[in-house]
Amino acid sequence: MLGICRGRRKFLAASLTLLCIPAITWLYLFAGSLEDGKPVSLSPLESQPHSPRYTASSQRDRESLELRMREVEEENRALRRQLSLAQGRGHRRGNHSRTYSMEEGTGDSENLRAGIVAGNSSECGQQPVVEKCETIHVAIVCAGYNASRDVVTLVKSVLFHRRNPLHFHLIADSIAEQILATLFQTWMVPAVRVDFYNADELKSEVSWIPNKHYSGIYGLMKLVLTKTLPAKLERVIVLDTDITFATDIAELWAVFHKFKGQQVLGLVENQSDWYLGNLWKNHRPWPALGRGYNTGVILLLLDKLRKMKWEQMWRLTAERELMGMLSTSLADQDIFNAVIKQNPFLVYQLPCFWNVQLSDHTRSEQCYRDVSDLKVIHWNSPKKLRVKNKHVEFFRNLYLTFLEYDGNLLRRELFGCPSEADVNSENLQKQLSELDEDDLCYEFRRERFTVHRTHLYFLHYEYEPASDNTDVTLVAQLSMDRKSVIQLDLANTKKAMIVPAFETLRYRLSFPKSKAELLSMLDMGTLFTFRYHVWTKGHAPTNFAKWRTATTPYRVEWEADFEPYVVVRRDCPEYDRRFVGFGWNKVAHIMELDAQEYEFIVLPNAYMIHMPHAPSFDITKFRSNKQYRICLKTLKEEFQQDMSRRYGFAALKYLTAENNS
Repeated sequence: MLGICRGRRKFLAASLTLLCIPAITWLYLFAGSLEDGKPVSLSPLESQPHSPRYTASSQRDRESLELRMREVEEENRALRRQLSLAQGRGHRRGNHSRTYSMEEGTGDSENLRAGIVAGNSSECGQQPVVEKCETIHVAIVCAGYNASRDVVTLVKSVLFHRRNPLHFHLIADSIAEQILATLFQTWMVPAVRVDFYNADELKSEVSWIPNKHYSGIYGLMKLVLTKTLPAKLERVIVLDTDITFATDIAELWAVFHKFKGQQVLGLVENQSDWYLGNLWKNHRPWPALGRGYNTGVILLLLDKLRKMKWEQMWRLTAERELMGMLSTSLADQDIFNAVIKQNPFLVYQLPCFWNVQLSDHTRSEQCYRDVSDLKVIHWNSPKKLRVKNKHVEFFRNLYLTFLEYDGNLLRRELFGCPSEADVNSENLQKQLSELDEDDLCYEFRRERFTVHRTHLYFLHYEYEPASDNTDVTLVAQLSMDRKSVIQLDLANTKKAMIVPAFETLRYRLSFPKSKAELLSMLDMGTLFTFRYHVWTKGHAPTNFAKWRTATTPYRVEWEADFEPYVVVRRDCPEYDRRFVGFGWNKVAHIMELDAQEYEFIVLPNAYMIHMPHAPSFDITKFRSNKQYRICLKTLKEEFQQDMSRRYGFAALKYLTAENNS
């Protein structure tokens, strides 16, 4: 049967059966053989040139009919392919199907021939092309500190919209793997699997290609994905790290079903004039088909690429072109385009909204009529958020939304899809189930068991373990040429080195380069001892009067509500997780250090300065919410009781000090 939807003819392939193919053929022939309202005879005799009734008019009719018959045969073949796919999926899927529309920018005629539903219309049925629990595979080359941060924003945008299990294949160097492995382990997102592939081991595969692009050698590694990814993996979506999704990635995965013949690469046309060679005088780009294609988003049919000997194909092309070009300017994109120039049949052209390319030299605004049409935003410029575009504020806000999005909110289950057992997740659920949800302090107690996402080395670092085990993790501003770690034998003694804390009420400050300069600023009123006007007790035991003239470290005693900033050994007690909001996190930690007989040593030449900032969300709740303060008091009492159980009579002083304060 044919589906008609508001004047736009679209075949609903899922509603057809093989038995109706001949009927459709003759329906086409009948509809296609009308001329001036009269049927054209289909008799073979009447279509022969030597027939007595043969005329110039009938010759035109015959040629028109033959052309139409060839078109109909092509349409029927497409319909049979779609029916075969739909029926095969229907047998596997049973009654648990979900549909995605495969949107195209190639006009109604192609949609008609392909026998699929196009667009976002909800008035017509849509062909199911992605199973409910089908795993979507995504490959990303991610190396270094910056890339490890960028890829998190991309992943959050994908997770936000997704409804399918995801399998990320990350080609990463040792730095990015260490960072991202920790991130995903602590993120604990259901139905997400992550595998890493050593980018350093792949360098030899592409290091022979000179590359001027800022991505460096890693910008060439998409070329070796057929060799790098598992042989059993048939298809994958390949993404740059500077991508933001505005829709469910399953819609893009569904486009694989539209590949025909030898099409193995899904790409969006390049939206700049780069490959046209007219950006500046003597501009000489690599060869490309027309405007060329952008490789920020690629659909790869890996199984077919391997059969075509893709590895040999791109290597021979690169070797040939490098004889004249000497180096690549746009990394892997140049080589992909050179291969496509010679083999156009490899490409299935994706609609441009699957890769809206933002840079100062692109024509991305011609790709869409409204920003609501967009699917994928690509910040393909070293300038990133500073690119020129009339909708750049919209794009920037979309990016910042996911940059700042709380990733813990993405820990939602995919209902109806089986998932691998996660021991950590199961333990967490067990602990949470033991809590009383009617408890007014439930949110506080719940936070104690929450595993928070951890992004290691958020800033660039060069790390080599010290031979004498005096490694230090910096948690605040601390000059490396002052820290006393070896002098105070921190590795073998229980010492907490106190870094005296000061503050300024100014939003701009020239940081003092010496203790003498700091004391001068303190005397002039540019600086103050930390929280002197709000919470003096927190840092009073530091004894700032003594620190002014101290030249050697000195010891101070614990007092109630003491909460200095300290440098301690790695194996020190952790913060108590029940104090995750505002209040008592540092106080409780210092109290436990004291209970374990740590000495508090004030460093005479070290200091830190607190800068003013807007009140945090938690301190606002503390100030405005009575229940918050009641719960905090309850948690403090529970902590002190726990201290008494752990340390016995020695912990009595903490309870006495609290009662006297």
